[in-house]
Amino acid sequence: MKILVVEDEPKTLHAIRQGLEETQFEVDIAYDGLIAKRLALKNSYAAIITDVIIPGINGFELVRQLRAQGVTTPILILTALDETSDKVMGFDVGSDQYLTKPFQFAELLARIRSLTKRSRQIEMNAQTLRFAGIEMNLDAKTVSRDGHSIDLTAREFALLEFLMRNQGRVVSKADIAAQVWDLNFDAGTNVVEVYINYLRKKIDKDFPKKLIHTQFGMGYVLREE
Repeated sequence: MKILVVEDEPKTLHAIRQGLEETQFEVDIAYDGLIAKRLALKNSYAAIITDVIIPGINGFELVRQLRAQGVTTPILILTALDETSDKVMGFDVGSDQYLTKPFQFAELLARIRSLTKRSRQIEMNAQTLRFAGIEMNLDAKTVSRDGHSIDLTAREFALLEFLMRNQGRVVSKADIAAQVWDLNFDAGTNVVEVYINYLRKKIDKDFPKKLIHTQFGMGYVLREE
């Protein structure tokens, strides 16, 4: 099983990585919250361990953003912040466990093992993405909005999935092309605009609340008006 460890203190990171690898876990590492977010959205992990005071975005904001984008991977916050208010914040943003530094590795390992026991069930639940009445079943490849079934082509499905995984975030045409078409973006093509229009006709046209918005000069965003 693979664990993502988010920590910018080299000695602590080395100790955690070594301990996990010695107990047969695979480990990915990130030194800041923005890199961690990209990895967590791209890859499947059995669990995520994150510090709070890290560059980019802090650990609390990392957890909040991942949960907002539908990531259900078990998350353990590992930090020197030991005030009750900090622990409450950690759980409020969506973490599953909160462990303070200094810590014993045996306790960290026990908590990770407890979390990873649930990851198979969580992984199954994660096969459904939801946003503002849209429901995507990633296994059955079905989409509905407000209970009404919507037929999408494979490319439209992939485009909607990318927008839903980045809900609330403006994504550029180059981002979409790279993720949905897996190609380097050619500024002379309008393929992204064409498929956004296809998707709008199916997702937004027959519903009063529009969800797919253009951010002029920047890209597109899935959000409620």
